[in-house]
Amino acid sequence: MTHLIGAHTIDAGGAHMAVRRAAGAGMRTLQMFTAVPRFYNEKASAKPDKVKRFREACAAAGIDPRHVMVHAGYVLNTASPEPEKAERAKAALAKEFERSTAYGVGGVCFHPGSAGEGPREEAAARVGAAIANALARVPEGATRLLVENTAGAGRTMGKTPDEIALMLAQVPAAARHRTGYGLDTCHLFASGHDIASSPAALTGVLDAFERGIGEPPAFFHCNDSQHPLGSNKDRHALIGEGTIGVEPFRWLLADPRSRGVPLILETPQQREEQAEDDDTPDPYDVRMVQLLTSLTPEAQS
Repeated sequence: MTHLIGAHTIDAGGAHMAVRRAAGAGMRTLQMFTAVPRFYNEKASAKPDKVKRFREACAAAGIDPRHVMVHAGYVLNTASPEPEKAERAKAALAKEFERSTAYGVGGVCFHPGSAGEGPREEAAARVGAAIANALARVPEGATRLLVENTAGAGRTMGKTPDEIALMLAQVPAAARHRTGYGLDTCHLFASGHDIASSPAALTGVLDAFERGIGEPPAFFHCNDSQHPLGSNKDRHALIGEGTIGVEPFRWLLADPRSRGVPLILETPQQREEQAEDDDTPDPYDVRMVQLLTSLTPEAQS
């Protein structure tokens, strides 16, 4: 298996334009939104014409839709102890999973949210129930519903393998293969997981998650961090311009678990806005894809 390197590309003009920008940067995967991430979108469906354009763009780019990731809305808090918020987030997560399945992408990732003032165990159970609900409401396809680890600020959930394992334990065994988790390098580092001091340290962190959850990550978000180890601050930096540095990404790409799964950059982009009909890739995305590619064992052999 090879490395699937890409980024969360600018989607001005629609999902098909995000694909075209990814192709222009030489990406083999990408991440996108199916709806505006600042809203719940619990009633928004995937329009057939948009799905058709997306799939045609993937075919033209040589990108398998099963290698594409969708990121769920930022406002969803399935862990919330407030019943109304938790129920709305549960409905919105199910709708996101429905949209992503219609697009035929390989995975949709989401942040579990915050436990607020409630017990963390109960919050994890609520997240797991939201996952199980989405799986029950959407017929099985290529898409998996994936928990993303978090930077650990405040009472946010998903900082440790045990918390993610508890979430996924709520899913019925027959549907468990339809879900999983992924790891963001900035979030790992910010939440106190040492991935930067040595290759053995990084391997140990990945081993702990795989051992605790029972499977390897289904994706990686490859981001440097603006803040130091254990800061609990989710602030991404360009690789090599943060406190993680370049070498840990070389170590990650040497780990077999980085092969065959989406490796998504969510690093800063040079452009704040882009015309809807402009399919040129962001210059920073191009630079970061080239950097990650240069760190793969294949490029160095």
